[in-house]
Amino acid sequence: MFLNCTDAPPLLRHTEVPPRVTENYILTGYRFPNYSLRQCLLSAFRPTNETGNFWTHFLPVFVFAYHFAEVFGWEGAPPGRDPFFYPLWNYFLGVLCLLMASSLAHLLNSMSLVVREVCFFVDYGTISAYTVGSSLAYYYYIHPRAGLLEAGAAWAYNGSGVSPRDSPRPPAWYGVPDVSALFESCYVPSSCVVAIICILSCCNTRQRWRRYRYVIRTLVFLLPFLVSSTPIFYRLLTRSPYRPASTSFASSASMAVYFYRHCAWLVVSAVFNISKVPERLAPGRFDVWGHSHQLFHCCTFLSILDELHMIKAEVRAVLLQPTLVLSEATAATAAVSGSPGPTALSTYGVMLTLQATIAAIIGWFSWQAEHIYGAERDQLARRALKGHKSH
Repeated sequence: MFLNCTDAPPLLRHTEVPPRVTENYILTGYRFPNYSLRQCLLSAFRPTNETGNFWTHFLPVFVFAYHFAEVFGWEGAPPGRDPFFYPLWNYFLGVLCLLMASSLAHLLNSMSLVVREVCFFVDYGTISAYTVGSSLAYYYYIHPRAGLLEAGAAWAYNGSGVSPRDSPRPPAWYGVPDVSALFESCYVPSSCVVAIICILSCCNTRQRWRRYRYVIRTLVFLLPFLVSSTPIFYRLLTRSPYRPASTSFASSASMAVYFYRHCAWLVVSAVFNISKVPERLAPGRFDVWGHSHQLFHCCTFLSILDELHMIKAEVRAVLLQPTLVLSEATAATAAVSGSPGPTALSTYGVMLTLQATIAAIIGWFSWQAEHIYGAERDQLARRALKGHKSH
């Protein structure tokens, strides 16, 4: 798999590179931060301590795309360009950008100290944008549907197996217009605000709070998880909007299993990211393969894959339930606020606005990084040039 590149600079120990580049308990396999773009790209096929970090998020792009594309082959599914799929496409773009930015950040960060900072600022930005992409998918496909009712249908607790005849009616607050209006007004904006808080916090850990940077970066993304998962918590604690005997109910019943698995993988990934196991137990032995960040990547992707399966289950449930209609209360609200279904403005518009904000934040921190590390970058470049001439 590895290439023998005659012009590739030698790999170094942790004592031979700037402290800014080193990682805890990783002793060898470092690239000096003066690589050209070509050398960075070729290093994907060399045994560096970033090789596994690149491949563990680059290869999953194709796995995710394969499972994502299955939706458009379902019988009765509208065309991929249909507004119904706008939230799903935003989710796909969020995941795609996350995986590509993460893999390229690990591949290209050895170009210079400043480029290294910018790479990971972009990485944090795509993670934040992904959380909003997830929120859009949750909102339109796993929405608590407080104002959505099926004409003449009985209700059942999610996964309870209660028969339609014996199923109790929903509680009085389940379809209260005020609750629905509050959720619809605050959910997506709250997700965007939390995403901005996350990128600000994570970017700050590269310039201050460095001692606790891994703990902060891990815990700070607990907030968007709690906010974006609100529709799922609601669904798990209340009732399914589908009749127990329906195919939609059967499809939606798997949501809980996928969500619990999604959570489990996130917990395991957090443990790896904070503990730095296994390299903490044997420094130097896991420098190239098997260190905690690679395991962290694998677990985060498995959590995303289970999240995709969860969303697909709900998309299928909605497609199988064409009689799901707006209640009179929600229809009246929708007439004032606009269509309750996804639109280009409420999906792509939200993501583009968020991405513009994130880009501005990245630009600000990149400017600060230039002022902090620019002189050291130039000094390292001159030192590398002198070393090259001496040889």
